[in-house]
Amino acid sequence: MENGTSGNGATNGRGICVFSGGTAANFLVDVFNKIVERRECNLNYIIPISDNGGSSSELIRVFGGPSVGDIRSRLVRLIPAHEDNEEMTALKTLFEHRLCKDPNKARVEWLDIVEARHLLWTFISSSKRELIRSVLNSLNLEIVKRARPTSVFNFAEASVGNLFLTGARLFTGSFEAGIYLLSMICSIPPTVAVLPAINSNFTHHISAGLVDGTLIAGQVAISHPSAPTSLPDNSLPADAQQHAAPGKAHPRRAELLTEAHDRIEDANLPGSLPVLRRQHITFSKDDEEDLPARIDRIWYINPYGHEIWPVANPKILEALAKADTVVYSIGSLYTSIIPSLILRGVGAAIASDEPGSRRKKVLILNSKIDRETGPKSQAMTAVDFVRALTRAARESQSDFTEGAGDSEAGRYVTHLIYLDGEGTPVVDSEALGRMGIRCVRVEGRWDEKGKIVRYEEEVLTKALDGIIQE
Repeated sequence: MENGTSGNGATNGRGICVFSGGTAANFLVDVFNKIVERRECNLNYIIPISDNGGSSSELIRVFGGPSVGDIRSRLVRLIPAHEDNEEMTALKTLFEHRLCKDPNKARVEWLDIVEARHLLWTFISSSKRELIRSVLNSLNLEIVKRARPTSVFNFAEASVGNLFLTGARLFTGSFEAGIYLLSMICSIPPTVAVLPAINSNFTHHISAGLVDGTLIAGQVAISHPSAPTSLPDNSLPADAQQHAAPGKAHPRRAELLTEAHDRIEDANLPGSLPVLRRQHITFSKDDEEDLPARIDRIWYINPYGHEIWPVANPKILEALAKADTVVYSIGSLYTSIIPSLILRGVGAAIASDEPGSRRKKVLILNSKIDRETGPKSQAMTAVDFVRALTRAARESQSDFTEGAGDSEAGRYVTHLIYLDGEGTPVVDSEALGRMGIRCVRVEGRWDEKGKIVRYEEEVLTKALDGIIQE
Protein backbone atom coordinates (compact mmCIF):
# COMPACT_ATOMS: atom_id res chain seq x y z
CA MET A 1 0.00 0.00 0.00
CA GLU A 2 1.31 3.47 -0.83
CA ASN A 3 2.71 5.91 1.70
CA GLY A 4 0.21 8.61 2.44
CA THR A 5 -2.49 5.99 2.97
CA SER A 6 -3.55 4.16 6.09
CA GLY A 7 -3.69 0.45 6.76
CA ASN A 8 -0.48 -0.26 4.90
CA GLY A 9 0.50 -3.79 5.68
CA ALA A 10 1.33 -4.24 9.37
CA THR A 11 0.64 -7.69 10.77
CA ASN A 12 -0.54 -7.14 14.35
CA GLY A 13 -2.51 -4.43 16.12
CA ARG A 14 -4.95 -1.98 14.66
CA GLY A 15 -2.60 0.95 14.56
CA ILE A 16 -1.83 4.32 16.14
CA CYS A 17 -2.96 7.75 14.98
CA VAL A 18 -0.96 10.75 16.18
CA PHE A 19 -2.32 14.29 16.00
CA SER A 20 0.61 16.68 15.80
CA GLY A 21 2.18 19.68 14.16
CA GLY A 22 5.72 19.87 12.89
CA THR A 23 8.80 20.82 14.88
CA ALA A 24 7.85 20.02 18.49
CA ALA A 25 6.48 16.55 17.83
CA ASN A 26 9.54 15.65 15.72
CA PHE A 27 11.32 15.03 19.03
CA LEU A 28 8.94 12.13 19.70
CA VAL A 29 9.27 10.36 16.35
CA ASP A 30 11.71 7.80 17.77
CA VAL A 31 9.28 7.10 20.62
CA PHE A 32 6.46 6.26 18.22
CA ASN A 33 8.79 4.28 15.94
CA LYS A 34 9.85 2.01 18.80
CA ILE A 35 6.25 1.36 19.84
CA VAL A 36 4.96 0.48 16.37
CA GLU A 37 8.00 -1.70 15.63
CA ARG A 38 7.33 -3.65 18.83
CA ARG A 39 3.61 -3.95 18.11
CA GLU A 40 4.03 -4.44 14.33
CA CYS A 41 1.21 -2.04 13.59
CA ASN A 42 0.56 0.97 11.37
CA LEU A 43 1.40 4.53 12.38
CA ASN A 44 -0.44 7.53 10.96
CA TYR A 45 0.62 11.14 11.59
CA ILE A 46 -2.22 13.63 11.15
CA ILE A 47 -0.86 17.11 10.41
CA PRO A 48 -2.71 20.39 9.65
CA ILE A 49 -1.99 22.47 6.53
CA SER A 50 -2.93 25.91 7.88
CA ASP A 51 0.50 27.33 8.81
CA ASN A 52 1.05 30.58 6.88
CA GLY A 53 4.47 31.42 8.33
CA GLY A 54 8.08 30.89 7.25
CA SER A 55 8.99 29.95 3.70
CA SER A 56 5.53 28.40 3.25
CA SER A 57 4.08 31.93 3.30
CA GLU A 58 5.93 32.88 0.11
CA LEU A 59 4.89 29.65 -1.63
CA ILE A 60 1.28 30.33 -0.65
CA ARG A 61 1.52 33.96 -1.83
CA VAL A 62 2.83 33.00 -5.27
CA PHE A 63 1.27 29.58 -5.90
CA GLY A 64 -1.59 29.24 -3.43
CA GLY A 65 -2.17 25.71 -2.23
CA PRO A 66 -1.79 24.10 1.20
CA SER A 67 1.02 24.83 3.63
CA VAL A 68 3.64 22.13 3.18
CA GLY A 69 6.19 22.98 5.89
CA ASP A 70 4.98 20.68 8.68
CA ILE A 71 4.35 17.81 6.26
CA ARG A 72 7.87 18.14 4.86
CA SER A 73 9.35 18.41 8.35
CA ARG A 74 7.80 15.11 9.45
CA LEU A 75 8.65 13.25 6.24
CA VAL A 76 12.30 14.28 6.43
CA ARG A 77 12.43 13.36 10.13
CA LEU A 78 11.17 9.89 9.20
CA ILE A 79 14.02 9.18 6.76
CA PRO A 80 15.65 5.97 8.08
CA ALA A 81 19.00 6.54 9.74
CA HIS A 82 21.73 4.42 8.13
CA GLU A 83 25.26 5.23 9.22
CA ASP A 84 26.67 3.39 6.21
CA ASN A 85 24.22 4.90 3.70
CA GLU A 86 25.60 8.22 2.51
CA GLU A 87 22.69 8.77 0.14
CA MET A 88 20.05 8.72 2.88
CA THR A 89 22.07 11.25 4.87
CA ALA A 90 22.51 13.40 1.78
CA LEU A 91 18.78 13.31 0.96
CA LYS A 92 17.94 14.39 4.49
CA THR A 93 20.48 17.21 4.26
CA LEU A 94 19.08 18.31 0.88
CA PHE A 95 15.42 18.41 1.91
CA GLU A 96 16.25 20.08 5.24
CA HIS A 97 18.46 22.71 3.61
CA ARG A 98 17.40 26.35 3.68
CA LEU A 99 18.71 28.91 1.22
CA CYS A 100 20.59 32.04 2.25
CA LYS A 101 18.86 34.83 4.19
CA ASP A 102 19.85 37.35 1.52
CA PRO A 103 17.26 37.08 -1.32
CA ASN A 104 19.80 37.69 -4.09
CA LYS A 105 22.31 35.15 -2.76
CA ALA A 106 19.45 32.72 -2.16
CA ARG A 107 18.37 33.00 -5.81
CA VAL A 108 21.91 32.20 -6.99
CA GLU A 109 22.08 29.23 -4.61
CA TRP A 110 18.72 28.00 -5.89
CA LEU A 111 19.98 28.06 -9.48
CA ASP A 112 23.07 26.09 -8.42
CA ILE A 113 20.77 23.44 -6.95
CA VAL A 114 18.48 23.34 -9.98
CA GLU A 115 21.45 23.10 -12.34
CA ALA A 116 23.07 20.30 -10.25
CA ARG A 117 26.16 22.38 -9.42
CA HIS A 118 25.60 22.52 -5.66
CA LEU A 119 27.59 20.34 -3.25
CA LEU A 120 24.30 19.05 -1.82
CA TRP A 121 24.11 16.60 -4.73
CA THR A 122 27.49 14.96 -3.99
CA PHE A 123 26.29 11.67 -2.47
CA ILE A 124 22.91 11.41 -4.23
CA SER A 125 22.66 8.85 -7.03
CA SER A 126 22.13 10.12 -10.58
CA SER A 127 18.69 8.47 -10.82
CA LYS A 128 17.33 10.18 -7.72
CA ARG A 129 19.15 13.40 -8.50
CA GLU A 130 17.54 13.70 -11.92
CA LEU A 131 14.11 12.77 -10.57
CA ILE A 132 14.34 15.46 -7.89
CA ARG A 133 15.78 17.97 -10.36
CA SER A 134 12.92 17.38 -12.80
CA VAL A 135 10.48 18.48 -10.09
CA LEU A 136 12.61 21.47 -9.07
CA ASN A 137 13.04 22.52 -12.72
CA SER A 138 9.29 22.29 -13.19
CA LEU A 139 8.79 24.57 -10.17
CA ASN A 140 11.47 26.96 -11.44
CA LEU A 141 9.61 27.30 -14.71
CA GLU A 142 6.43 28.15 -12.81
CA ILE A 143 8.36 30.75 -10.78
CA VAL A 144 9.63 32.39 -13.99
CA LYS A 145 6.16 32.31 -15.56
CA ARG A 146 4.63 34.06 -12.55
CA ALA A 147 7.32 36.76 -12.30
CA ARG A 148 6.12 40.34 -12.79
CA PRO A 149 7.93 43.67 -12.47
CA THR A 150 6.10 44.22 -9.19
CA SER A 151 6.24 40.63 -7.94
CA VAL A 152 9.16 38.21 -7.95
CA PHE A 153 9.57 35.10 -5.85
CA ASN A 154 11.57 35.67 -2.67
CA PHE A 155 13.98 32.75 -2.15
CA ALA A 156 15.21 34.01 1.24
CA GLU A 157 15.45 31.09 3.70
CA ALA A 158 13.34 28.91 1.41
CA SER A 159 13.32 25.23 2.34
CA VAL A 160 14.38 22.94 -0.51
CA GLY A 161 11.97 20.31 0.80
CA ASN A 162 9.08 22.78 0.74
CA LEU A 163 10.01 23.81 -2.81
CA PHE A 164 10.10 20.14 -3.86
CA LEU A 165 6.70 19.32 -2.35
CA THR A 166 5.11 22.37 -3.98
CA GLY A 167 6.70 21.52 -7.31
CA ALA A 168 5.49 17.92 -7.08
CA ARG A 169 1.96 19.10 -6.26
CA LEU A 170 1.91 21.49 -9.22
CA PHE A 171 3.42 18.91 -11.58
CA THR A 172 1.04 16.08 -10.65
CA GLY A 173 -1.97 18.21 -9.72
CA SER A 174 -2.20 16.29 -6.45
CA PHE A 175 -0.88 17.14 -2.98
CA GLU A 176 -1.21 13.48 -2.02
CA ALA A 177 0.92 12.46 -5.01
CA GLY A 178 3.61 14.96 -3.98
CA ILE A 179 3.73 13.44 -0.48
CA TYR A 180 3.94 9.95 -1.95
CA LEU A 181 6.79 10.94 -4.25
CA LEU A 182 8.85 12.43 -1.41
CA SER A 183 8.09 9.37 0.76
CA MET A 184 9.24 7.03 -2.00
CA ILE A 185 12.47 8.95 -2.69
CA CYS A 186 13.31 9.03 1.03
CA SER A 187 12.43 5.35 1.65
CA ILE A 188 9.87 6.10 4.36
CA PRO A 189 8.75 2.73 5.85
CA PRO A 190 5.48 1.53 4.26
CA THR A 191 3.82 1.11 7.67
CA VAL A 192 4.17 4.84 8.40
CA ALA A 193 1.96 7.46 6.77
CA VAL A 194 1.96 11.25 6.95
CA LEU A 195 -1.58 12.45 6.30
CA PRO A 196 -2.53 16.10 5.68
CA ALA A 197 -5.58 16.97 7.76
CA ILE A 198 -7.23 18.29 4.59
CA ASN A 199 -6.36 16.72 1.24
CA SER A 200 -6.58 19.82 -0.91
CA ASN A 201 -4.78 21.82 -3.58
CA PHE A 202 -6.13 25.03 -2.04
CA THR A 203 -5.00 27.24 0.83
CA HIS A 204 -6.76 26.92 4.19
CA HIS A 205 -6.41 29.52 6.94
CA ILE A 206 -7.54 29.53 10.57
CA SER A 207 -8.79 32.30 12.82
CA ALA A 208 -8.89 32.61 16.61
CA GLY A 209 -11.40 34.26 18.90
CA LEU A 210 -10.19 35.33 22.33
CA VAL A 211 -12.38 35.42 25.42
CA ASP A 212 -12.27 39.24 25.38
CA GLY A 213 -13.79 39.35 21.88
CA THR A 214 -10.54 39.91 19.98
CA LEU A 215 -10.34 38.18 16.57
CA ILE A 216 -7.01 37.09 15.06
CA ALA A 217 -6.77 35.84 11.46
CA GLY A 218 -3.97 33.57 10.25
CA GLN A 219 -1.87 31.03 12.14
CA VAL A 220 1.31 33.10 12.27
CA ALA A 221 -0.62 36.00 13.82
CA ILE A 222 -1.96 33.63 16.48
CA SER A 223 1.36 31.96 17.29
CA HIS A 224 4.12 34.48 16.54
CA PRO A 225 2.59 37.89 15.80
CA SER A 226 5.34 40.15 17.15
CA ALA A 227 7.02 40.40 13.76
CA PRO A 228 4.60 39.15 11.09
CA THR A 229 6.84 40.14 8.19
CA SER A 230 10.16 41.20 9.70
CA LEU A 231 10.68 43.24 6.54
CA PRO A 232 12.78 46.41 6.90
CA ASP A 233 11.22 49.80 6.31
CA ASN A 234 12.99 49.98 2.97
CA SER A 235 10.21 47.64 1.86
CA LEU A 236 7.86 50.62 2.15
CA PRO A 237 7.32 53.08 -0.69
CA ALA A 238 10.10 55.68 -0.86
CA ASP A 239 7.84 58.55 0.24
CA ALA A 240 6.80 56.59 3.34
CA GLN A 241 10.41 55.83 4.27
CA GLN A 242 11.19 59.54 4.42
CA HIS A 243 8.65 60.12 7.19
CA ALA A 244 9.91 57.39 9.54
CA ALA A 245 12.02 58.52 12.49
CA PRO A 246 15.66 57.33 12.37
CA GLY A 247 16.00 53.90 13.95
CA LYS A 248 12.22 53.46 14.35
CA ALA A 249 9.57 51.76 12.28
CA HIS A 250 7.12 53.91 10.40
CA PRO A 251 4.02 54.50 12.58
CA ARG A 252 1.72 53.26 9.79
CA ARG A 253 4.07 50.48 8.70
CA ALA A 254 1.56 47.61 8.61
CA GLU A 255 -1.05 49.69 6.80
CA LEU A 256 1.46 50.99 4.23
CA LEU A 257 2.84 47.50 3.61
CA THR A 258 -0.70 46.30 2.88
CA GLU A 259 -1.27 49.19 0.49
CA ALA A 260 2.03 48.45 -1.25
CA HIS A 261 1.14 44.77 -1.49
CA ASP A 262 -2.21 45.64 -3.06
CA ARG A 263 -0.30 47.16 -5.98
CA ILE A 264 1.49 43.87 -6.71
CA GLU A 265 0.27 42.36 -9.95
CA ASP A 266 -1.49 38.99 -9.60
CA ALA A 267 -0.63 38.87 -5.89
CA ASN A 268 -3.99 38.38 -4.25
CA LEU A 269 -7.15 36.37 -4.45
CA PRO A 270 -10.27 38.55 -4.52
CA GLY A 271 -11.32 39.47 -1.01
CA SER A 272 -8.17 38.21 0.72
CA LEU A 273 -7.70 39.74 4.15
CA PRO A 274 -4.58 41.94 4.47
CA VAL A 275 -3.09 39.73 7.18
CA LEU A 276 -3.38 36.71 4.85
CA ARG A 277 -1.65 38.52 1.97
CA ARG A 278 1.54 39.65 3.67
CA GLN A 279 4.82 37.79 3.65
CA HIS A 280 5.80 36.11 6.91
CA ILE A 281 9.13 34.68 5.83
CA THR A 282 11.05 35.64 8.97
CA PHE A 283 9.70 35.64 12.51
CA SER A 284 10.95 34.68 15.94
CA LYS A 285 9.54 32.08 18.32
CA ASP A 286 11.59 33.50 21.17
CA ASP A 287 10.44 36.11 23.69
CA GLU A 288 6.83 35.83 22.60
CA GLU A 289 4.43 38.42 23.93
CA ASP A 290 1.38 37.18 25.77
CA LEU A 291 -1.97 37.32 24.05
CA PRO A 292 -4.27 39.91 25.66
CA ALA A 293 -6.60 37.09 26.73
CA ARG A 294 -7.03 33.34 26.46
CA ILE A 295 -8.00 31.75 23.18
CA ASP A 296 -11.64 30.75 23.28
CA ARG A 297 -12.09 29.06 19.91
CA ILE A 298 -10.38 28.25 16.58
CA TRP A 299 -12.14 28.00 13.22
CA TYR A 300 -11.35 27.95 9.48
CA ILE A 301 -11.95 31.00 7.29
CA ASN A 302 -12.19 31.66 3.56
CA PRO A 303 -10.24 34.51 1.87
CA TYR A 304 -13.00 36.93 2.84
CA GLY A 305 -12.68 36.04 6.53
CA HIS A 306 -15.97 34.14 6.73
CA GLU A 307 -16.12 30.94 8.78
CA ILE A 308 -16.15 27.68 6.84
CA TRP A 309 -16.40 24.03 7.92
CA PRO A 310 -13.98 21.91 5.83
CA VAL A 311 -14.29 18.14 5.66
CA ALA A 312 -11.39 16.05 6.95
CA ASN A 313 -9.18 14.09 4.62
CA PRO A 314 -11.12 10.80 4.14
CA LYS A 315 -7.94 8.82 4.82
CA ILE A 316 -7.78 10.35 8.29
CA LEU A 317 -11.28 9.11 9.07
CA GLU A 318 -10.32 5.68 7.71
CA ALA A 319 -7.15 5.62 9.83
CA LEU A 320 -9.02 6.68 12.97
CA ALA A 321 -11.64 3.99 12.40
CA LYS A 322 -8.91 1.32 12.30
CA ALA A 323 -6.74 2.65 15.13
CA ASP A 324 -6.83 1.25 18.65
CA THR A 325 -4.80 4.17 20.01
CA VAL A 326 -5.12 7.91 19.38
CA VAL A 327 -2.38 10.24 20.61
CA TYR A 328 -2.51 14.03 20.96
CA SER A 329 1.17 14.89 20.78
CA ILE A 330 3.13 17.78 22.27
CA GLY A 331 3.13 21.03 20.31
CA SER A 332 1.02 24.11 19.87
CA LEU A 333 -2.44 23.20 21.15
CA TYR A 334 -4.48 25.68 19.14
CA THR A 335 -2.49 25.74 15.89
CA SER A 336 -1.07 22.21 15.65
CA ILE A 337 -3.70 19.93 17.23
CA ILE A 338 -7.08 21.63 17.20
CA PRO A 339 -7.08 22.56 13.46
CA SER A 340 -7.27 18.82 12.75
CA LEU A 341 -9.90 18.08 15.43
CA ILE A 342 -12.43 20.68 14.25
CA LEU A 343 -12.66 19.22 10.75
CA ARG A 344 -15.97 17.58 9.98
CA GLY A 345 -16.01 13.88 10.82
CA VAL A 346 -12.98 13.80 13.10
CA GLY A 347 -14.71 14.08 16.48
CA ALA A 348 -17.18 11.33 15.63
CA ALA A 349 -14.36 9.07 14.41
CA ILE A 350 -12.43 9.54 17.67
CA ALA A 351 -15.46 9.00 19.90
CA SER A 352 -16.69 5.94 18.05
CA ASP A 353 -15.66 2.84 20.04
CA GLU A 354 -16.76 -0.67 19.26
CA PRO A 355 -19.17 -2.24 21.77
CA GLY A 356 -17.32 -3.70 24.73
CA SER A 357 -14.05 -1.92 23.96
CA ARG A 358 -12.58 1.41 24.99
CA ARG A 359 -9.81 2.68 22.77
CA LYS A 360 -6.86 4.50 24.31
CA LYS A 361 -6.89 8.26 23.63
CA VAL A 362 -3.75 9.72 25.13
CA LEU A 363 -2.86 13.38 25.63
CA ILE A 364 0.89 13.97 26.04
CA LEU A 365 0.83 17.26 27.89
CA ASN A 366 3.26 20.01 26.91
CA SER A 367 6.19 20.57 29.24
CA LYS A 368 5.58 24.32 29.41
CA ILE A 369 3.04 27.05 28.84
CA ASP A 370 3.41 28.91 25.56
CA ARG A 371 1.75 31.94 23.98
CA GLU A 372 -1.29 29.93 22.89
CA THR A 373 -1.96 28.44 26.32
CA GLY A 374 -1.35 31.67 28.27
CA PRO A 375 -1.32 34.47 29.18
CA LYS A 376 1.02 33.33 31.93
CA SER A 377 -1.15 35.03 34.56
CA GLN A 378 -4.06 32.84 33.35
CA ALA A 379 -2.08 29.79 32.27
CA MET A 380 -4.11 26.80 31.11
CA THR A 381 -4.16 23.74 33.36
CA ALA A 382 -4.33 20.13 32.21
CA VAL A 383 -8.10 20.26 32.73
CA ASP A 384 -8.25 23.27 30.38
CA PHE A 385 -6.26 21.35 27.76
CA VAL A 386 -8.74 18.47 27.93
CA ARG A 387 -11.72 20.82 27.75
CA ALA A 388 -10.25 22.53 24.67
CA LEU A 389 -9.75 19.19 22.91
CA THR A 390 -13.24 18.03 23.86
CA ARG A 391 -14.86 21.22 22.63
CA ALA A 392 -13.01 21.03 19.31
CA ALA A 393 -14.02 17.41 18.78
CA ARG A 394 -17.65 18.23 19.55
CA GLU A 395 -17.64 21.23 17.21
CA SER A 396 -16.49 18.95 14.39
CA GLN A 397 -19.89 17.31 14.84
CA SER A 398 -21.67 20.70 14.69
CA ASP A 399 -22.17 20.64 18.47
CA PHE A 400 -21.60 24.17 19.77
CA THR A 401 -23.54 23.74 23.01
CA GLU A 402 -21.91 24.59 26.32
CA GLY A 403 -21.85 22.63 29.56
CA ALA A 404 -21.51 19.04 28.34
CA GLY A 405 -17.71 19.08 28.00
CA ASP A 406 -16.62 17.53 31.32
CA SER A 407 -19.15 14.71 31.17
CA GLU A 408 -18.09 13.84 27.61
CA ALA A 409 -14.34 14.37 27.97
CA GLY A 410 -13.69 10.64 28.43
CA ARG A 411 -14.97 9.97 24.92
CA TYR A 412 -12.04 11.92 23.49
CA VAL A 413 -9.28 11.63 26.14
CA THR A 414 -8.80 8.54 28.32
CA HIS A 415 -5.22 9.05 29.56
CA LEU A 416 -2.91 11.96 30.24
CA ILE A 417 0.90 11.74 30.37
CA TYR A 418 2.57 14.68 32.06
CA LEU A 419 5.74 16.11 33.59
CA ASP A 420 5.67 17.61 37.05
CA GLY A 421 7.99 20.54 37.71
CA GLU A 422 8.51 24.28 37.55
CA GLY A 423 6.80 25.91 34.58
CA THR A 424 4.73 22.86 33.60
CA PRO A 425 0.93 23.04 33.30
CA VAL A 426 -0.86 22.29 36.58
CA VAL A 427 -2.35 18.79 36.73
CA ASP A 428 -5.31 18.11 39.01
CA SER A 429 -5.43 14.31 38.96
CA GLU A 430 -8.64 14.13 41.01
CA ALA A 431 -10.54 16.51 38.72
CA LEU A 432 -9.30 14.64 35.65
CA GLY A 433 -10.24 11.34 37.28
CA ARG A 434 -13.80 12.57 37.67
CA MET A 435 -13.77 13.29 33.93
CA GLY A 436 -12.81 9.65 33.26
CA ILE A 437 -9.14 10.33 32.57
CA ARG A 438 -6.23 8.44 34.14
CA CYS A 439 -3.06 10.48 34.75
CA VAL A 440 0.45 9.08 34.34
CA ARG A 441 3.34 11.16 35.67
CA VAL A 442 6.78 10.63 34.12
CA GLU A 443 10.25 12.01 34.71
CA GLY A 444 11.67 14.53 32.26
CA ARG A 445 15.01 15.97 31.24
CA TRP A 446 16.22 18.85 33.40
CA ASP A 447 18.51 21.72 32.43
CA GLU A 448 21.32 23.23 34.48
CA LYS A 449 18.87 25.65 36.11
CA GLY A 450 16.68 22.84 37.40
CA LYS A 451 13.86 23.40 34.90
CA ILE A 452 12.25 20.64 32.88
CA VAL A 453 13.22 20.86 29.22
CA ARG A 454 11.54 17.90 27.56
CA TYR A 455 10.40 14.29 27.91
CA GLU A 456 13.00 11.53 28.27
CA GLU A 457 12.62 9.23 25.28
CA GLU A 458 12.93 5.89 27.08
CA VAL A 459 10.68 6.92 29.97
CA LEU A 460 7.97 8.24 27.66
CA THR A 461 8.16 5.14 25.47
CA LYS A 462 7.65 2.90 28.50
CA ALA A 463 4.72 4.98 29.78
CA LEU A 464 2.96 5.11 26.42
CA ASP A 465 3.57 1.43 25.74
CA GLY A 466 2.15 0.58 29.17
CA ILE A 467 -1.04 2.51 28.49
CA ILE A 468 -1.52 0.85 25.11
CA GLN A 469 -1.14 -2.62 26.61
CA GLU A 470 -3.68 -2.05 29.41
